Amino acid sequence: MSIQAIEDTKVKAFPTPAKPAEVIAFTAKVRRRFDPAAIAGKLASTLVPPAIVIVVMLVIWQIACSSPNASLPPPSQVWNEAYDLIAHPFFDYGPQDIGLAWRVLISLQRVAIGFGLAAIVGVALGALVGQSIWAMRGLDPVFQILRTVPPLAWLPLSLAAFRDSSPSAIFVIFITSIWPVIINTAVGVRNIPEDYRNVSRILRLNQLEFFVKIMVPAAAPYIFTGLRIGIGLSWLAIVAAEMLTGGVGIGFFIWDAWNSSRLPDIIVALAYIGVTGFCLDRLVAAVGAFVTRGTTAK
Repeated sequence: MSIQAIEDTKVKAFPTPAKPAEVIAFTAKVRRRFDPAAIAGKLASTLVPPAIVIVVMLVIWQIACSSPNASLPPPSQVWNEAYDLIAHPFFDYGPQDIGLAWRVLISLQRVAIGFGLAAIVGVALGALVGQSIWAMRGLDPVFQILRTVPPLAWLPLSLAAFRDSSPSAIFVIFITSIWPVIINTAVGVRNIPEDYRNVSRILRLNQLEFFVKIMVPAAAPYIFTGLRIGIGLSWLAIVAAEMLTGGVGIGFFIWDAWNSSRLPDIIVALAYIGVTGFCLDRLVAAVGAFVTRGTTAK
């Protein structure tokens, strides 16, 4: 019998066992369960430390200013004398007699206009400076000189130009907040990877398409860093400008309270200003995180 016949006989007598069928596992999508304990723990870790610090500061303040010779009122006196401002922030008894919440909203309207204009113009000029070497050489020295001018130094010129306190305050906000937006946008545009630029050349994108689809998404972290700095400077500028221009904003309220020797009212207004500035910073940061997360996902 030949070798081939012997092999054929072995195959027939002892057939090769069939391979077991492969089992394909379908993993079910894990659903995140609502965990109140984890949420409570996260909130506690976020809120408890600053609450403890605030309580300690209030206790130290109360002890330091409780003596009759103290020049500043303690927290207990602030609460007693400025209770109406704290408990009723939205009262309205006339054009000049309104709650602090209304005064903050009036100031925020001016900030929204001035900062909005600064964001639009700042991003456009920053993109120009970052994209063009000639624009950078011509405009960057001018920007570096103008950004060192204090905000209130622009107020007399703006009053002379606009002849009205409201547009003058808006201009001061604009000229104060535009510089960090320009500088950070220019840095972000200059740091765009060369691969992105090569892709735009391959796709033959025009300048507008390159700006919208590549430049802004790539420079978004830098842009929003400049916007966060700018919104803080805007809030600082409006309070200082309103002290000099008057009106019904929160800045003028502080100046009027100082002229009337109402120190508790000033302290409450400072708390409103600080909380509002913190909320503005968190708002811009949240928008920046959302936008940059979206551009990264794409």
